[in-house]
Amino acid sequence: MLEDVVTPRGPYRLALVARRPRWEAPLPSGEAVAWQLPDGRVVVRAPDEDGLLRARFMLALDDDTGPFHRRYARDPLLGPAARALVGYRPLRTATVAHAVLRAVCGQLIESRRARAIERAILRVLGQRVATRDALACVAPLDLRRAGLAQHRASCLTRLARTIELERLRELEPAAVDARLLREHGIGPWSVGVVATEGLGRYDRGLVGDLGLMKLAAALWGRWPEAEETAALLAPYGEWQGLAGDVLMLGWGRGLVRGADADRGRATRVRARRAA
Repeated sequence: MLEDVVTPRGPYRLALVARRPRWEAPLPSGEAVAWQLPDGRVVVRAPDEDGLLRARFMLALDDDTGPFHRRYARDPLLGPAARALVGYRPLRTATVAHAVLRAVCGQLIESRRARAIERAILRVLGQRVATRDALACVAPLDLRRAGLAQHRASCLTRLARTIELERLRELEPAAVDARLLREHGIGPWSVGVVATEGLGRYDRGLVGDLGLMKLAAALWGRWPEAEETAALLAPYGEWQGLAGDVLMLGWGRGLVRGADADRGRATRVRARRAA
């Protein structure tokens, strides 16, 4: 194992990023681990140099999100969460292919069910981290047996077979978004997942995210259309992706003013009955 001691750019709280004091994650070459020292530096261990670089990327150690927290500290909606969650960044996947897998698995279903399908597909692949080659070789029928709907299974296989997924990191964001949105079965939410978790961008929010729809219902007292969640994120410009994550994390901690969870649940029940 190789070890690197990294001074993060800007404020950083590993326990907040990883939801626990010690981070562990699979890599294509093995396993990475990290923990934060009392002086703020982060110790990263991985099997090789490539693993160290991937781990730094996955933990967003080289990003400074301080400007986001300062800019929106007094925002009426986001402010309390932005102040409380300084040092937070979304975790990323080891490969772009894995982010694509997550983006296809999670479309408009509960996150617990989505992660169960993701794990089942990884078992089919025989890997702990999805790679483009593995996804390109698996048959859509095997993906369906793992729990993925037919049209999503076809979409995932097609993406892996027609796009050099890891090279998306080399392209301009607008070009990546346009390329993905040309694919049948890929919408704004999926593009947001790939941008945030696979490419390490903060500018693309998860429009249509089920969690954001629940938050909107708790704020507005009515069940929104998926595309309406863009209105929650639009004020945050190039930070929309990070803003959405901080909003959701903050809501879970009671930091989003005016978001009544009981009202949100009642609104969803009414929407289901009317459907």
